[in-house]
Amino acid sequence: MTSIHAKDSVKSYLTGVVATITPELARGLKRGYSRKDFTSDLMSGVIVGILALPLAIAFAIASGVGPEQGLYTAIIAGFAISLLGGSRFQIGGPTGAFIVIVYGIVSQYGYDGLASATLLAGIFLVIFGLAKFGAIIKFIPYPVTVGFTAGIAIIIALGQVPNFFGLTFAGADPADAVGKIKLYATSFGTLNPFSVIVGVVALAVCIVWPKITTKIPGSLMAIIVATVLVKVLGWDTVHGVVTIGMKNHIPSGFPMPHLPNISLEMMQKVFQPALTIAMLGAIESLLSAVVADGMTSTKHRSNTELFGQGIANILSPIFGGIPATGAIARTATNIRNGAVSPISGLVHAVVLLLIMLVLGKYAEMIPMAALAAVLFQVAFNMCGYRTVIKMFKAPKSDVTVMLVAFFLTVIIDLTVAIEVGVLLAAVLFIKRMSDVSEMQTVTSALKEDDEEAAHNELSRQVPKGVVVYELAGSLFFGAVDKFKDTMARISDKPKILILRMRSVSSIDAAGIQMIEDLLMRCKGEGTQLLLSGVHAQPVVALTRAGVLMQLGEENALGNIDAALNRAREILGLPVVDPSAEPVQAPTVSWEKSLDKPWMPEESNAAIAEGTPEVITERMMDEPVRKIENEQK
Repeated sequence: MTSIHAKDSVKSYLTGVVATITPELARGLKRGYSRKDFTSDLMSGVIVGILALPLAIAFAIASGVGPEQGLYTAIIAGFAISLLGGSRFQIGGPTGAFIVIVYGIVSQYGYDGLASATLLAGIFLVIFGLAKFGAIIKFIPYPVTVGFTAGIAIIIALGQVPNFFGLTFAGADPADAVGKIKLYATSFGTLNPFSVIVGVVALAVCIVWPKITTKIPGSLMAIIVATVLVKVLGWDTVHGVVTIGMKNHIPSGFPMPHLPNISLEMMQKVFQPALTIAMLGAIESLLSAVVADGMTSTKHRSNTELFGQGIANILSPIFGGIPATGAIARTATNIRNGAVSPISGLVHAVVLLLIMLVLGKYAEMIPMAALAAVLFQVAFNMCGYRTVIKMFKAPKSDVTVMLVAFFLTVIIDLTVAIEVGVLLAAVLFIKRMSDVSEMQTVTSALKEDDEEAAHNELSRQVPKGVVVYELAGSLFFGAVDKFKDTMARISDKPKILILRMRSVSSIDAAGIQMIEDLLMRCKGEGTQLLLSGVHAQPVVALTRAGVLMQLGEENALGNIDAALNRAREILGLPVVDPSAEPVQAPTVSWEKSLDKPWMPEESNAAIAEGTPEVITERMMDEPVRKIENEQK
């Protein structure tokens, strides 16, 4: 039977893997794809491909690598993400979110280090997808995302100040924000007014052009206008306005695939940055897919999307590229221009390839000040200032997390910001949950309690020698000490202690240990412990830990009236029939009409049978039982 069960488990796992790696493109083609759909995808793909050209170049240069590497990434990774991903409309490629971390890796380890980190991040993303982490990634705290995104926007804008103002200085541009500010302040005397004019013109076009038309991207028009302005007036040769070609060369061919120079030592060095790239890529790609879902009323498959992103980032460094993820702006543009399926993303990659091969030499004429203007707009859109302002109305703990993530991103490092931000958010959440957890005596307040089923006053009278305490909130490690302190203050030794747990939705190992310690203490003092109104998860947890067996199932009651009747029975007092008056249906779903409602013989079994864990086990055992029956 064990081998049969194992075979079914392996078969089920492999079925899940196949479902995960089956791309949305294959499903879409299976649903049906018409010539009209292809025409829509073709038009949208051409427009998005043209839009992606200046952004791919700008993001690459801002990241400290050559412009061609941004193009390689947009082509290879963009094609793979559309081919293998789990979203119909996702457009992938280099994005502004990676600029900070890529720049840091390149500065410290060179391109070989970046290639190793990108490849490793791709492997992480594949693992995330196969392990079905798509839903877990969404639990990254929102304040952390807002904080580091705003911080990235500041660093992107700060890094473009020299290009926009035409500053010149000896030595390399520092990676940290404080060093950049100091260097720029001391170098402002080298400002080139013609670069400023070009940058202002490009920025104005970026802002004004979308109000005229959205058919042609504003960033592309800004690049064209600025390039024509510089070349016609000769400002690049006469007044020293820097162009891409003065610093970089865009090749007219496409690189052959080759494995980067990867070593175990380098992998160890870039392990942490690679994990950050994977986490950041997962967050941004899933966020982009969610935005696409909202715009189109569709639903992406998060695990398949992570798998596709992973393969894309494995392929990217093999072709000389950099990290890639889903791009929200390009994905939204794709949808607005009528995309129907992932084929639009494939078209976008092919269009970029053709542009690079045919027009690469003209791209070298683009002024750096114009690229800086485009990135200024990207940074402004990324910072989400409205969201940041709105966050200040949130609880103080969330504001604290956002600010910590923001300042750590700007001042220290994005990796540190995410790690500290997530940790701080978790600690503050635990504290908040602990603050709302409480325990108090309610012995004298039961008559006024009408939250459970309404009963006559006599049924709510607490017999002498009985004390009722109520727990509220999750009974977990962060709140256990508070409950223990309250229990330690119980000076008298009642004959019966009723622990009312109707407001305890969950319990962990520390909570189970607290209940067990309380049970041992009660037995030592001659006090009978009763539990009242225990929910499903705590009952299952206490049963599996063996605590309910020590307590006795007859002492775990469905509601407070049943618990009080159980107490009367132990004390030898007459029980009160709660059915003497018409009552509403009991709030505890598993309580049934029994001869002795204060002794729910089937309660714990009924709860356990209804939990997801038991249901899953029962479903997994079903095929085994069928085979055994057939063999008989």
